[in-house]
Amino acid sequence: MNIENIFEWIVVLMMSVVIIWLWRERVAYKRKIKDIRIALERIVTVNHAEKLLYVTGDVELQRLMTEINRLLDLNLRVSADYNRGQIAMRKMISNISHDLKTPLTVVLGYAEMLDGDPDILPEERIKLLSRIHQKTSEAIELIGSFFSLAKLEANDTDIPLTRLEIGELCRRSILEFYDLLTAQGFTVHIDIPEHPIHALGNEGAIGRVLSNLISNAIRYGAEGRTLGLTLSEQQDTVRIEVWDRGKGIQEPEQDKVFERMYTLEDSRNKAVQGSGLGLTIAKRLVECMNGEMQLTSKPYDQTVFSFTLKKINY
Repeated sequence: MNIENIFEWIVVLMMSVVIIWLWRERVAYKRKIKDIRIALERIVTVNHAEKLLYVTGDVELQRLMTEINRLLDLNLRVSADYNRGQIAMRKMISNISHDLKTPLTVVLGYAEMLDGDPDILPEERIKLLSRIHQKTSEAIELIGSFFSLAKLEANDTDIPLTRLEIGELCRRSILEFYDLLTAQGFTVHIDIPEHPIHALGNEGAIGRVLSNLISNAIRYGAEGRTLGLTLSEQQDTVRIEVWDRGKGIQEPEQDKVFERMYTLEDSRNKAVQGSGLGLTIAKRLVECMNGEMQLTSKPYDQTVFSFTLKKINY
């Protein structure tokens, strides 16, 4: 056998070794892919919180599994958010049904009394008609709040932003409640700088937010008989605070007050009852103006609802 034949045999042998190695690697690689696929199927169908774990020295497979785990985390968060949204929606619909049924049942009862007694005294008739009007207004207000929130969450509300003088808006808002605050014996603290402070916002939206926060402070902070409105400015933001010294909001409840239809336990008391949509709408309006809303509360010391807007320095 000459040197050329020996060389040919060596080449054939090396090629055979390479082919066998590639074949074994391919089989092993397919086995790895199959194992990963089976593990992924189990996670998707059985245990959504599990991570994809597979020991391998293959750098590309490690990177692939890292990205798959990132997608699994994202899917888990989206699924959790969706489930929370569905639970909140069912609760909201249930609460709306209950809160609508109550005034409508009262309206029906008063209407039946008027219809069933043609000889009812004029004074009593006027009283019943007044109650019908009151309960009907409550139902209309609740329906209006629900549709306002639905439009905000569907981004179907046009809220154009312009340069506004915030101090004047704050003074105007607190003046709207002057008679009510005086009648209920509130001490009012107003801290608004004399010089103009401008921010980017929407006049109607800011007015609605302030109206909600002030009315809430009167309703739920009545025991403290104190209400404050503070306007301050930082380098890039303007902060508006509405505070009271009432019973406040316990820490476990503080994360829930902005949820749809959430009301404190005593809100079912007719003296302080609210729809549970006001703060949610206020928070959405602030967010539409690129601001943030916050709550801090220390019962019988100070409960503060505040929101920020972008400051305009010219």
